[in-house]
Amino acid sequence: MTVYSHSKLSTFEQCRQKYKFRYINKIEPDFKQTIEAHLGSSVHDTFEWLYNNVLKKIIPKLDEVLEFYINRWQKNLNENIKVVKEDLTQQDYFEKGIKFIADYYLKNYPFNDGTLELEKKIFISLNPNSENKLVGYIDRLVYNKEKQRYEIHDYKTANTLPEREKFEKDRQLALYALGIKQLYGDHHPVTLTWHYLNFNMKIDSSRTNEQLEKLKEDTLKLINEIEQTKEFPPQESILCNWCEYRSKCPLFKIKVRNFDNPFD
Repeated sequence: MTVYSHSKLSTFEQCRQKYKFRYINKIEPDFKQTIEAHLGSSVHDTFEWLYNNVLKKIIPKLDEVLEFYINRWQKNLNENIKVVKEDLTQQDYFEKGIKFIADYYLKNYPFNDGTLELEKKIFISLNPNSENKLVGYIDRLVYNKEKQRYEIHDYKTANTLPEREKFEKDRQLALYALGIKQLYGDHHPVTLTWHYLNFNMKIDSSRTNEQLEKLKEDTLKLINEIEQTKEFPPQESILCNWCEYRSKCPLFKIKVRNFDNPFD
């Protein structure tokens, strides 16, 4: 049995070489985490702590939330965290997190939107006859009583805001919506909600049951392609700058060799 996730599927689409290194060969990466990932996990942990308190009918003050973030940032910070952008420092990213949390807190206080669960682990069935499993974690699951719908909330700390088309085609939250409908019934509307913290913006989308069925078919095809694949060539992209396997990548080794011997 193989367990798949959106991240695993995306890695295969991004770079098959990276997929092989990470999921087949299980090679030790060059570094454990980027500063962007550290920022993301620190902010996610902070919101999880905040809403866990809200579920207990306790609303922490903004200073308390920021104190939690600061402690979490410092606790998990180490010198091996990779900073790719040379014009930014760890402190720059830390201060971004402060702004993200303060903006979100002031915009969403008192957090009475019907939160049900945090970091909810969910299994999605694509084919009842398959041994493979698809698993995911929902940042925050909400039931909106006023609109009588479930909402899947996801936090993003990215510097760029994608075009609307990206949200309409997003696979990750759509797969989670499929899982929620499998849990609670197809008749329940599910809204996909992204919080782009760098822009203090909330973006909503949704899928019809027909679109989710098509998503199941497409995802099954992708999984079948992965399982039939024998060759795993590298694929160059801007994401190579953040790749944790650059020292082992043949493309990167060629670039280094050509730089050292430009007339070879």
